[in-house]
Amino acid sequence: MKAQKIGLYFGSFNPIHIGHLAIANYFVEFTDIEQLWFVVSPQNPLKNKSSLLAEHHRFEMVRLAVEDSQKYQVSNIEFHLPKPTYTIDTLTYLQDKYPKNSFILIMGSDNIENLPQWKNYEILLKYYKILVYPRPNYEAKEWKKHKNISFVSAPQMDISSSFIRQSIKEKKDMRFFVPQKAFNYLTEMHFYEK
Repeated sequence: MKAQKIGLYFGSFNPIHIGHLAIANYFVEFTDIEQLWFVVSPQNPLKNKSSLLAEHHRFEMVRLAVEDSQKYQVSNIEFHLPKPTYTIDTLTYLQDKYPKNSFILIMGSDNIENLPQWKNYEILLKYYKILVYPRPNYEAKEWKKHKNISFVSAPQMDISSSFIRQSIKEKKDMRFFVPQKAFNYLTEMHFYEK
């Protein structure tokens, strides 16, 4: 297997939506990333857990959303690592497991602002490249000159999983906000309705 540049897109994907896919699509078409892995996080140590679906359900929705494309994979790697999971530990594990690949972090400008709160963020910045996509109202100017951080001019997506969850709870039809197979799954399972 030849070495590849793999973009790692971490998230809870609760649920995955068209904004996630549009961003992923941008990175595989407009950067030198050859494949993008959606890394489904069991629980972000910086986020509230109350509305989080079980990890295997979120994994399944992402799998269904991307199963028809060669350029995307879904990873449950963090389900098998010690909890809470930290990005630096996941990257170290992946680099050991796939030493030929180079892994590139993908994150929104809202997340890059919190980077100093991350475990061993200095090591992360030293050894890994980070591609940052714009999020409304987050400039993250202090990071723009860092040699391992590149900001891309992807279209801004102001769609959130929390908006979709709330809308489903309010009995709104969200079928065009969630990839079809994932939407069928969450509807059959009656997720987010209460």
